[in-house]
Amino acid sequence: MESISKAKERLAKYPVVFAKCSKQSVLYARCVLLKEGSVKKDDCAKEFQEFKTCLYSAAKDLKTKI
Repeated sequence: MESISKAKERLAKYPVVFAKCSKQSVLYARCVLLKEGSVKKDDCAKEFQEFKTCLYSAAKDLKTKI
């Protein structure tokens, strides 16, 4: 049951992780929305990579993982 409690602890930190990356998430969402109906692979790759990097960095700062 230890693995369940660790997973719960990790999931409890997710809102904080995502909050730390709100700017990057907005930029990524804006990119996707501007291409509404015509999004293709890698259209928003730069924005997604920045968002992903931020998430991993924030998780590392909080001593958790994604």
